[in-house]
Amino acid sequence: MINLQNLGVTLRAPLFTGLDLAIAPGDRLGVVAANGAGKSTLLRCIAGDLEPTEGDITRARGVHVGHVQQDAPPALMRLTLDEAVREGLDEADHWRADIALDSLDAPADLRERPLAQLSGGWLRLALLARTWVADPDLLLLDEPTNHLDLAKILKLEDWLNALPREIAVVVASHDRAFLDAVTSRTLFLRPERSQVFNLPYAPARAALDEADAADARRFDRDMKTAQQLRKQAAKLHNIGVNSGSDLLITKTKQLKQRAERLEVAARPAHQDRSAGAIRLDHRGSHAKVLMAFDDAPVTTPDGTLLFKTGKLFIRQGDRVILLGANGAGKTRLMKLAKATIEGASPSPLVKATTSLVLGCGDQGLADLADDDTPLKAITRPFDVGDQRARSLLAGAGIEILAQEKPIGSLSGGQKARLGMLVLRLIRPTFYLLDEPTNHLDIEGQEALEAELKDDDATCLVVSHDRDFVRAVGSRFWVIDRRRLIEVDDPEAFFAAAREEGSGG
Repeated sequence: MINLQNLGVTLRAPLFTGLDLAIAPGDRLGVVAANGAGKSTLLRCIAGDLEPTEGDITRARGVHVGHVQQDAPPALMRLTLDEAVREGLDEADHWRADIALDSLDAPADLRERPLAQLSGGWLRLALLARTWVADPDLLLLDEPTNHLDLAKILKLEDWLNALPREIAVVVASHDRAFLDAVTSRTLFLRPERSQVFNLPYAPARAALDEADAADARRFDRDMKTAQQLRKQAAKLHNIGVNSGSDLLITKTKQLKQRAERLEVAARPAHQDRSAGAIRLDHRGSHAKVLMAFDDAPVTTPDGTLLFKTGKLFIRQGDRVILLGANGAGKTRLMKLAKATIEGASPSPLVKATTSLVLGCGDQGLADLADDDTPLKAITRPFDVGDQRARSLLAGAGIEILAQEKPIGSLSGGQKARLGMLVLRLIRPTFYLLDEPTNHLDIEGQEALEAELKDDDATCLVVSHDRDFVRAVGSRFWVIDRRRLIEVDDPEAFFAAAREEGSGG
């Protein structure tokens, strides 16, 4: 369908170069790279919306490409869901819109709402349905799981896996479990020497790590050999000069040439260009039990009971994952915990030790005002000088020029890393984290997982990221039939969410 030859795009710096890639009918290709490394740019090139800096893109005659971008065009937001999906279709083909919306289980009342009033998850699915009804041969999906809850992610997995076999799908995503479920090939997009494996993400990542390790060993071996050749050349040179031997002088030159050829040909192992470091700075508490719930009611703002907590405790070092369907009350419990720690709890049945220092991250990972600047967000509340603040921000992936611009102009990944930096400077004894992996690339997700585990942090976390939940959680609470219960692992909840997503 599509053939990329020696493709490269340079903006302020090269995003990728020398990319060769063929996309055939039926391909299921995952595209993986750090934030800002060119995934969206590559999809735009394939869609024909952006000209590459170098190389060629050849498309088979008649191939129709459907591109689901991360953000909806502003002009589309005034249309209803039904209108947005039908737009561009002949009236005789409006049935296609109904079938697409039915396949995504869009409720009838939702179809009459303007896109501007939809949740982020339904907006993503609206863009997908709008693209799908145009009958593409190749579907390009840019971060399709953003803003989706677990049931919708699983629904999307099933939907993609049920597509006609000849349809090709290219997915740029940071959701590792999603990539494993819907792809069979993986492209690791790099500034140089991008790698493609005919494997889903997890085994492809293992193969990539092995290839990188082999490259590193080969480079070290070649450098060591070159160094030895130069040492031998130096010894022979001295002997040749002292003895007046032309043969030894010639041999010296040959050894130096061999060393130079090795050094020129040797390629250092690939080092991912980090989008910014993630580090946390957790401090311990003398208290063993940090929070206690004594069958506390969790209600909606108007007082409607959602569930009761039962008698549950959070001890120091517990990493509690809170699971539940959308609307079950996860956010309300997080708000109740926050109010309790801050001394404003409406319920005497929830208690927190008085020594708690709270690190609270909402889905943006901090209360970051769009009109504030990263520099002020760090220097105003924390005792760090201007130079130290700039250094911390640069380490978090926010370059000097962006440090005094509005936070609203940052990318999602930069905002997430800024939020993590704020949490680091608070030095909490307890974390409340709501969807902390939103907008983080895989490197960032793995760094956050390691920080929470290695630092023995205590936290209550809401997340739809299955790999993150499995990696981080030491305890699992599930909101089930108006009760909060503890389970041994999250797998039964994941299975139930899949059943819900498939309509079972």
